Amino acid sequence: MIPIRNNWTREEITSIYNQPILQLIYQAATVHREFHDPQEVQVCTLLSVKTGGCPEDCAYCPQAARYHTNVKVEKLMEVGEVLKKAVEAKAAGSTRFCMGAAWREVRDNRDFENVIEMVKGVSLIGMEVCCTLGMLTPDQAQKLKAAGLYAYNHNLDTSEAYYDDIITTRTYADRLDTLRSVRQAKISVCSGGIIGLGEREEDRIGMLLTLSTLQEHPESVPVNALVPVPGTPLEDQPKVSIWEMIRMIATARIIMPRTMVRLSAGRIRMNIEEQALCFLAGANSIFAGDKLLTTPNPGYLKDKTLFQTLEIKPRPAFKNSEKAEFE
Repeated sequence: MIPIRNNWTREEITSIYNQPILQLIYQAATVHREFHDPQEVQVCTLLSVKTGGCPEDCAYCPQAARYHTNVKVEKLMEVGEVLKKAVEAKAAGSTRFCMGAAWREVRDNRDFENVIEMVKGVSLIGMEVCCTLGMLTPDQAQKLKAAGLYAYNHNLDTSEAYYDDIITTRTYADRLDTLRSVRQAKISVCSGGIIGLGEREEDRIGMLLTLSTLQEHPESVPVNALVPVPGTPLEDQPKVSIWEMIRMIATARIIMPRTMVRLSAGRIRMNIEEQALCFLAGANSIFAGDKLLTTPNPGYLKDKTLFQTLEIKPRPAFKNSEKAEFE
C-alpha cells in the first residue's frame, strides 16, 4: 500500500512532474488503481445561484463587477428554482450538486439564510451538496454543516508566489483560513486551481505543494484550464495544452492518492481521446451540464457518449461511507 504523505518537498514534486510523460501517466495510473475504481467517474453539477457583480478583481473571472463582459448581474435564485435544478441534475446522472455565488465572502443576512434552505433541500434529495460562496468564518461553516452541507469548494487558484499577479482583493492567507474553517466544521474540502493564467511551471508545482502538505489532503482537487473570456485581463491567454493538463492531473494523483481529482473547466475544448488520457492519468470526477457557472461546458448528451465510449460509469453518491466520516 502506498503511504499517504503530507510532507512532500518541492524537489520531490518537481521530479514527479517532470518525468517523461508516458512514465508519468503509467505511475499515476498505477496509483489510481490502488485507491480507486478506474472505471468510475464522479459526475457533479455546478449551478450559479447568484451571478455577477462580484467586488473581487480575479483576473480570469467574467463575474467581477469591474470588467466589461457579457455576464449580467442577477440576484440570488429562489430556493424552489434551485431545488428543481438539483432534481433535474440527479435525473441526468449527477451525484454531487454544487451551488456557486459570486460573493467575496458570506454575510450573515437573508441571502445566506436562503442558501441554508437550498443546502437542506438538496441534501434531502440524496445528493452530495456542495457550495462555493467565497470566504467563510468558522461559525458560518458550522451553520452550513448543520444544514447538511457535504463539501465546500474554495480554490487556491495558483501558487502563493504568483497569487498577487492574479488577485489583489484578498490574500492567499485568506483562502487558507477559509479552508481551515471548512475542515474544522468537518465538511469535505474541495480545493484546486487554474492553469493557463500566465504562471510558470514552478507556480503549478507550488500550488500542488501547498495542497499536498495541508494537514489533511483535500477530498477533491479540481484542475481547471483557463477558458479566456473577452473583457477580462486574461482574455488573450493561449490555450493550455493537453499535456500540461495531464502533468497536473497525474502529479496530483500521485501525491494525493485518495483525493478525487476533477477534470474541470476547459473540458469543452477537449476531444474524447484527450479526456480519456486525463482519466488514465488519474482524473475521476467531472462537472456535467452546459455551463460551469458562466463558461461553456460539454452538455449531458456529449458526456453520455463519452461514458459509453470509454465504458466508464458514474460513481455513487457517498461512496465508502464518506458521509459518515464527516458526520
